Amino acid sequence: MRELAEHVTDLIENSVRAGARRVEVMVVEDLAADQLTLRVADDGCGMSAELMDRVADPFFTSRDCRRVGLGLPLLTAAAERCGGSLEIVSAPGNGTTVTARFFHGHIDRPPLGDMHCTLLAALVGHPEVDFLYRHRVNGATFEMDGAAIKRELGDVPLSHPSVLRWLERFLAEGLIEVGVVNATLPEEEGRNA
Repeated sequence: MRELAEHVTDLIENSVRAGARRVEVMVVEDLAADQLTLRVADDGCGMSAELMDRVADPFFTSRDCRRVGLGLPLLTAAAERCGGSLEIVSAPGNGTTVTARFFHGHIDRPPLGDMHCTLLAALVGHPEVDFLYRHRVNGATFEMDGAAIKRELGDVPLSHPSVLRWLERFLAEGLIEVGVVNATLPEEEGRNA
């Protein structure tokens, strides 16, 4: 995985497979302290102590569709490669929280990647899950509450083309507003390149 957004996608998919109905994703970029923290917390089934001991093993997976589980070991390696760390807190019935810490300016830190598309895919791909996203850069914070958006939309699905366009723009603008350097606005509809 080349970008942190890809790790977020993997963590979200783990949460959904664990039966989560609510997933919170938080990215904190503290440039003064040279820290980037990535946290994904869910209310899924959680893990036993025995399972937590095994999830860092790249040759272990709890799924039966493949024989290896590289997501968490790759995230651990990415964090440790640039002087950071990975922490997993979980208990059966109490969900799971994965926190990865990086030195923000480290040459080996993967780029953040396309978070607004990652969030859009999660919202539309898993409409049964409520996603809360917070992204803080220094003191500025952008927040997206998927449950509030769904309440406002009522019976209109997140996958409706007009909603998709609005969501994509809302996410991109919010990230740009807090200073996420790689966020870009979607092309305007009907505009010629």
